[in-house]
Amino acid sequence: MLAPVWTKNDKKANWLIISFSIIVFLLVTALGRVSIKVDLGFSPHVFAKINAFINSFVALFLILALVAVKQKKYVLHRNFMLTAMVLSILFLLSYIAHHLLTEPTSFPEPGISKTIYYILLFTHIPLAGIILPFILYTAYRGLTGEWVKHRKLARITWPIWFYVAITGVIIYVMISPYYPA
Repeated sequence: MLAPVWTKNDKKANWLIISFSIIVFLLVTALGRVSIKVDLGFSPHVFAKINAFINSFVALFLILALVAVKQKKYVLHRNFMLTAMVLSILFLLSYIAHHLLTEPTSFPEPGISKTIYYILLFTHIPLAGIILPFILYTAYRGLTGEWVKHRKLARITWPIWFYVAITGVIIYVMISPYYPA
């Protein structure tokens, strides 16, 4: 196992994790009510493509991190997980830009594709909304060397985070043909 990188301070960590999670949740929730009309000189839907690209790499780094930890390559595992977290921050910024600069797009075609799309969307959204504090607590437990708590949380966090990353890409692939030109 690795030596702790951070000094344990649960009170401060709880305050920071909960505060950050609430702020992000409120910000993303508010995006549904705010739209900015700006001529960027390019389609703002490029941010959705960037989101899918980033989510693909988040999923890849999550898999690489899982393989690394199974092989007891803990430094590599930590580095892959921190990379996935940094990419997730970049995703959040791009996600905010996309939703601020575009109107919502609906899936127009009836049928099985639309049903699959909405099943994915309606599972993706709430899981994406609740995963952030789990990610942060799991990282905190790992960085403070609390391996038993880290592993217990990671068994919940990793599959949800992976599902959110993968479904984000699938949702983009399914809805992107219907973005206005």
